[in-house]
Amino acid sequence: MERKTSDNRSGKIASVIGIVLNLLLAGGKIALGAVFSLVSVVADGINNLSDCGGSVVSAVSFRIAEKPADKEHPYGHRRAEYIASMMIAFIIVALAVEFFRESVEKVLGGGSTAGGLAVYIVLGVSIAVKGGMFVYFRIVSKQIKSDTLRAAAVDSACDCLATFVVIVGLIVSRYTGVPADGYAGLFLALFIAWEGISIVREAGSKLLGQSPDGALVEHVKSILSVAEGTLGYHDLFFFSYGKNAVYATVHIEIDEKLSARESHERIDEIERAIFARTGVKLTAHCDPVDLNDDEALEFEQRVRAAVEGMVEGMNVHDFRIVRGSVKKAVFEVGIPFSCRKSDAEIENDVVRAVRLLGDVESYVTVERE
Repeated sequence: MERKTSDNRSGKIASVIGIVLNLLLAGGKIALGAVFSLVSVVADGINNLSDCGGSVVSAVSFRIAEKPADKEHPYGHRRAEYIASMMIAFIIVALAVEFFRESVEKVLGGGSTAGGLAVYIVLGVSIAVKGGMFVYFRIVSKQIKSDTLRAAAVDSACDCLATFVVIVGLIVSRYTGVPADGYAGLFLALFIAWEGISIVREAGSKLLGQSPDGALVEHVKSILSVAEGTLGYHDLFFFSYGKNAVYATVHIEIDEKLSARESHERIDEIERAIFARTGVKLTAHCDPVDLNDDEALEFEQRVRAAVEGMVEGMNVHDFRIVRGSVKKAVFEVGIPFSCRKSDAEIENDVVRAVRLLGDVESYVTVERE
């Protein structure tokens, strides 16, 4: 808890610094751009103003992260960051469209434009400040593992390039008479629009249930693979409700000879170990396996050999034989999301393959993994 509080404090400090610096840069550029009628400089200032909005979102998100879960939001409030990000992104895109229109008018109107010395000084200072923000945000993002600050660092680096383009445009316009300021404005309008669209896509993806970080998944799998007393696992699913709010469910195979108490204790140990080492809140289901049912084990191996090659990455799990008037093989097959066949097609193919192995009916559940 102490570490999480420290991380939130560092994140909020970085966000406040971003707000102040971006606000100062935006004010200076917009004012000078308006005085000298430089659309590219005004657009660059608006870009900094949007970054200020992003820093506000970061500060709010770190504040919301401290808010505990409640009756209406049992998984916390961290997804509010994604909603706020999308709202700001829509505003950014709208501003980009307006500046694109003004830049087109500037290009069609022709004529050269060049600002005074103050414009070049402000733009030069902007590059230096944004370079410093890139270094600072990158260091803090690594320390507290913040995706928001990592994105702010990348954005600061891109802003350095954007401001440099504005300076080049002004110089070209001064000495050639080409309306390079308008062309630079077009570039910045497209750049700002791309940033806004990227924010919408990223935030929307997370709201829809984006897959978790691959390194985190592999870390959880490595713990499950070596857990004492487990024979295997399957149906591992992750659910993210924002940073530090990741939940997961899994089926763990355990020898059915163990008592219910012993199985429960081992499951508990695995859940505690994964939370302690990864922060993932795991709920595990116990699947008992009869290691003495030679017929079922032998038939399972035959089924695996017959069906697992049908689709690359397919696996068979949760296999059991149900004996009665008719012998039934009940199992699940996992297939990757990249498989283009429908679940019904996969099920039919598997049933036909098992039918060739003997007088056994098969009941198959297809799962995307």
